[in-house]
Amino acid sequence: MSLINIATNNSKKSAHPKYWRSLRHLKMDQWADSPEFRSFIEDEFPTEAPSMQDGESRRTVLKYMAASLGLAGLTACSRPVEHIFPITKGIDNYIPGEKYNYATVFSLAGQTAGLVVETHDGRPTKIEGNPQHPFSQGAATALAQASLLNLYDPDRSWKVLQSNQDSSWDKFEAYVKTLPLNDGAGLRFLSESVTSPSLSALRTEALKKFPKAKWVEYEPFQRTNGRDGATMAFGEPVTPHTNFDKAKVILALDSDFLGLDWQTPLPTKQYSSRRRVATDEDLDNMPRLYSVESQFSITGANADHRLRMRGSEIRRFAIDVAVALGAIPGLNVLNNSAADRRGKFLAAVVKDLKAAGPNALVITTPRQPALVHALALLMNQTLGSLGNTIELHKVAVEDRVDSGVDALKALTTEMAAGQVSTLFILGGNPVYNAPADLDFAGNLKKVSNSIHLGMDPNETAVVASWHLPQAHYLESWGDAVANGIASVQQPMIAPIFGGRTVGEIVALVAGDKQSAHDIVKTYWMEQWNNGQPEPKAEPVSADLPIVTDPKVLDLELRWKQSLNDGIILGSKPVQPVKLTADAKKVAAAVAADPYPDYGGIELAFVPSSQVWDGSYANNGWMQEAPDPMTKLVWGNAAMMSAATAHDLKIPDGHMVTITRNGRKITAATMIQPGHADNCITIALGFGRKQCGRLGKDVGFDAYPLRTTDAMWYAPRVELYGPGEFFEFSTTQERGLADHQGDRPLYREVSNVEYKNSPKAVEEMGEHPDALDSVYHQFTYDTGYQWGMSIDLGSCTGCNACVVACAAENNMPVVGKAQVIHGREMHWIRLDRYYVGDEDEPRAVEQPLPCMQCENAPCENVCPVAATTHTPEGLNDMVYNRCVGTRYCLNNCPFKVRHFNFLNFHRYDPDIWSMAHNPDVTVRMRGVMEKCTYCIQRIQETKIKAKVDGRRDQIKDGEIQTACQQTCPADAIVFGNINDPNSRVAKLKKQERNYAMLAELDIRPRTTYLARVRNPNPELEA
Repeated sequence: MSLINIATNNSKKSAHPKYWRSLRHLKMDQWADSPEFRSFIEDEFPTEAPSMQDGESRRTVLKYMAASLGLAGLTACSRPVEHIFPITKGIDNYIPGEKYNYATVFSLAGQTAGLVVETHDGRPTKIEGNPQHPFSQGAATALAQASLLNLYDPDRSWKVLQSNQDSSWDKFEAYVKTLPLNDGAGLRFLSESVTSPSLSALRTEALKKFPKAKWVEYEPFQRTNGRDGATMAFGEPVTPHTNFDKAKVILALDSDFLGLDWQTPLPTKQYSSRRRVATDEDLDNMPRLYSVESQFSITGANADHRLRMRGSEIRRFAIDVAVALGAIPGLNVLNNSAADRRGKFLAAVVKDLKAAGPNALVITTPRQPALVHALALLMNQTLGSLGNTIELHKVAVEDRVDSGVDALKALTTEMAAGQVSTLFILGGNPVYNAPADLDFAGNLKKVSNSIHLGMDPNETAVVASWHLPQAHYLESWGDAVANGIASVQQPMIAPIFGGRTVGEIVALVAGDKQSAHDIVKTYWMEQWNNGQPEPKAEPVSADLPIVTDPKVLDLELRWKQSLNDGIILGSKPVQPVKLTADAKKVAAAVAADPYPDYGGIELAFVPSSQVWDGSYANNGWMQEAPDPMTKLVWGNAAMMSAATAHDLKIPDGHMVTITRNGRKITAATMIQPGHADNCITIALGFGRKQCGRLGKDVGFDAYPLRTTDAMWYAPRVELYGPGEFFEFSTTQERGLADHQGDRPLYREVSNVEYKNSPKAVEEMGEHPDALDSVYHQFTYDTGYQWGMSIDLGSCTGCNACVVACAAENNMPVVGKAQVIHGREMHWIRLDRYYVGDEDEPRAVEQPLPCMQCENAPCENVCPVAATTHTPEGLNDMVYNRCVGTRYCLNNCPFKVRHFNFLNFHRYDPDIWSMAHNPDVTVRMRGVMEKCTYCIQRIQETKIKAKVDGRRDQIKDGEIQTACQQTCPADAIVFGNINDPNSRVAKLKKQERNYAMLAELDIRPRTTYLARVRNPNPELEA
């Protein structure tokens, strides 16, 4: 922020709520009036101090603005050298340069979503959601999209290693034959969560061949607490399936179901569908969301009411809610004084849940213990919502394997005792992410034959006897099932580094070497031919090849149709079961579980929105995607509340040492508004020591404090510090809030206010009459006129659009140092604002692309006409005309233009170019960049329409921008605003539609639908 703006923004106050971006921004007005600030102005700018402090001098503003321009655009540009190679063999129906889409499936942490992968000339370039898959419905999460870059990771494992020395697959296969496996007495398999039916079948066969062998599943963020809680409540393992689209009132007990607790778009799809408002009926049916959590999550930011509370205390809160609902008789509600915030919140929640009845939903997180899960299920049963907002599905017998931290603990005990002679680690990185007290690395060295299959030579690879390169899911065959819906995972490209799949290794160990393709296809052929009715050939798409052999006709067609659709033909969702929770058993568990000790400081562990458990640490797209709440990039932080930081005398951004039971970590602190007191939260997955060039030593490793007795919440940690100052790389100080004063950039109203006064949104801002201009005024009333509408009510701020834009438009990864200098290159920015004080604020998210202004301020100042307006209303950038003066950047009121200071692509590994979209220019140094409404997609559709003879008949929805297509919340709509029947035109006619900074008469083509909240009047008072 400039010093001029600090002074000028203090001149007037606004009637609407004040939105602030950070603690620095919140206290800006107070600082601008302070004697220290005025003294600083007089010392630094003695001749200009009066005008800078009264904020009225236009000359001063222009003078200091001009000083920032420099000689930015005069650096020379060079065109990158690229090499192309011809196709030496012809392929039927293949058109070079044309994109082809293939269906596949993506699994993470035991959850599965269907994908559609766009390929160009045999290389995957873009990931979208499969519209036919029920768990994706056409959308894709940020992590799913960024998995594409993992395929082209130059630091991936590319050779077989024996004792960290080069070896080969042939030598490994010969080695396997020499292993004394016998009946499997000393044989163990350690894998991540298995969602593949064909792999499950292979596992069953292998364990039959080796009856004394064991298979253990472990990964850092497993959902075993939910399984154990369901078993506690119902006496048998079941899987809850939530229907957020049926819920009228939702209580999220530490649950981030809109964020990291779910790795499919389904919960966001369902929840957001009820937050879009077009009619009075939509207002009446809008759900109300209550969130109880320690750190600000995406779900907490979208909640109508949020209560901050330490993670360990949520157990007691869940018990109190259950008692108040009558789910557990014979107990009293504790700590329920109506005078405090907790008691008032609890009373309002209980009243709302009772009123909603079958349309209520209580949900918790995998981080909470099994008892909280059992309580949540019991509360849903008491409310009558079992079978409506939440369903129960039985767990298949073959899925009941040893899994979770207890299973891993038992395995390491056997390793320490010398009872494991051969251990196959099939994926994952347990040396890095296993509980610290298990000393997995030390015990692994006691295993005579340890084999690790992994995507990269990570911390586990360097300890194991053998390391094998694992095939990426986009280059290998596989399958996955989710709630009965099975999908084939088909490769888009041959294995780049010669990797193999988990199934291939298991088959090799079992003595039946097979290719991944044969494993998957044979399994499904056997399933279809096992007494099930043969499918008809009619549903098969016409463009699929017809098999003429009558013996395999139906099965081959079924296989090809399944590949085409992305869903196994004939697979159906699991039918829910009706069970009754045992209230007495749950009550007994409540009485038997001692009341936790809340003394001292608590350390909470959470997954990272950027690197997950550490497996995305070398992924530049995710490292540079700002965390949805903290806006941190390239690292993590020890987050705490302002009150806790004050009590501990730890300044913001300083290093501290956190210790527990003789173990310690170091990390830098960050004060997080809305964080619970007396606790610290840190994201896992950072601080990798054995990693690729991007992820090594980035951030702080918190796993050394994560032990079997404190997997999510570590009580009574001690802090020592403060140490030296640490410079974070964040984007939270960028953008509009720094220079637009109190203008209503973000607008929201309550449902009652909006129902009583539909003009409430419009009345928040100024709407000047049409102004005369010295320039010729173009009329945009004919032909295609492209525009966009973004619904703030349904947008959750999940980052999917940010990653989609980066992947679609070949955005460079600039690195931590460049982001610190304000040179991040994302074309769409997610602005996060807080409302209220620093202890109990609300949070909101606002996507901000280029607004495509009709009266664009950037166009008037460009000396070379590099930014121009098209007859279709687009604000275009002509890269080969731009000389980099950056006048347009300084004149843009939204700050959504980015100058390519350096040739960021120049030093990229060659393999990264395989991820580039050939339909979009790879920009070099010295040009401005910004959102283009995905002009390449517009032109592609127009060309296809012209070829089809549809010159002026592009259908509504036929063109989708990258951000729109991937959005799990369906918050972004793009189309022809001249078509009165288009979705975007109808949305722009709604009363809650508004144009940001419309008072400047810039006429932006991107407009917003104000957020409509559904607050509880009892808590708003």
